[in-house]
Amino acid sequence: MAGSPTARRRRLAIELRKLREDHGFTCVHVGQVLDWSSSKVNRMETGQGRVQPSDVDALCRFYGTSDELRELLKSLAKESKTKGWWHAQGDAVPAWFSVYVGLEQAASTLRSYQGEFIPGLLQTPEYATELCRVSADQTDEEIQRLVDVRMRRQELLLKASPPDLWTVIHQSALMHLIGSRQVMAAQLERMLKVARLRNVTVQVLPFDAGAYPVTGTYMILGFPEQEDPDVVYREGLTDSVYLEEPTDVHLYTKAFDHLRALALSPQRSAALIRKTLEEHSR
Repeated sequence: MAGSPTARRRRLAIELRKLREDHGFTCVHVGQVLDWSSSKVNRMETGQGRVQPSDVDALCRFYGTSDELRELLKSLAKESKTKGWWHAQGDAVPAWFSVYVGLEQAASTLRSYQGEFIPGLLQTPEYATELCRVSADQTDEEIQRLVDVRMRRQELLLKASPPDLWTVIHQSALMHLIGSRQVMAAQLERMLKVARLRNVTVQVLPFDAGAYPVTGTYMILGFPEQEDPDVVYREGLTDSVYLEEPTDVHLYTKAFDHLRALALSPQRSAALIRKTLEEHSR
């Protein structure tokens, strides 16, 4: 079972929605029978907020589930109330981003496209600091906390059973001067080092790749359990969008496959990164 409280909450929401739909009930009908508002039922099925085990028990008894399934779902509700390390970081992990960090920690595959900057999971502290410095009106202490969270997230690539990270980065991100040429040289060295991990694949989409799907920056997260569908994550300046409908996920997956087919091979990408690194080092 996926190992973060966020992922458990998402699994619980999926199972509760499936139970209702299998019985052909609406949220309004379920709410009327249990003397709840339909919005409460909807929140439970969309993973918004924590779900009480007692509410799960009431739903399961109404749906007539087996004792085994009822206890499993109640256990999920209890485990989803625990807190991950990111919950202790305060404003450094805003609520809208906390969901993503929880899903990232539980993912088994991460597929991303980045068109402007180096992805967060590959950033050096110095590079991340420069990005955080201009993205918000923060004190030096607050910026350091943001950077610390980003560095802590990177630890998942080195854990015992790490996710497979496959990232396509536009060539412009390699040349985009962030901070100084020294910062960029160190950043590209970091990319080459991480790209040597067996669970990491880095490709560069060159300037001469031609036309490609215009999708913006995004991440596709996959999970170890078949019952947990992939989710697409897109981040804005102050919020984020999660796409879970199969049609949406399919379109983004198809676009990503197109991008990595157009991109340079991992070997040629590494050569281009080294060449750009040398240019920044001069």
